[in-house]
Amino acid sequence: MAAQILDWHDDLERWLEPFLDRLGHKARQRMCPLYISGLIGPGERKSVQPMAERLAAGGYDRLHHFVAAGVWDAAPLAAELLVQADRLFGGDPGMGFTVTPS
Repeated sequence: MAAQILDWHDDLERWLEPFLDRLGHKARQRMCPLYISGLIGPGERKSVQPMAERLAAGGYDRLHHFVAAGVWDAAPLAAELLVQADRLFGGDPGMGFTVTPS
């Protein structure tokens, strides 16, 4: 079971890597995987406090700041999402992925 969880986290880290590069700020790059893990991982409550207790011992303030004060340009993340979708779906024009200016 522990190996499965570790593999899951490793897979998530690899998948998030191109997105993290586009976040820019080092603190955002550190907190994003924790936040995403908290949202999709085990645990019934998905608010910041229980996620921080499960994933970032003593890191409630940092995780809360990431969520509450996360002001950044979403365009680079949206562009990377399109790149990753294109990679997964092989550029199928029928999928209808488009970039709209923000």
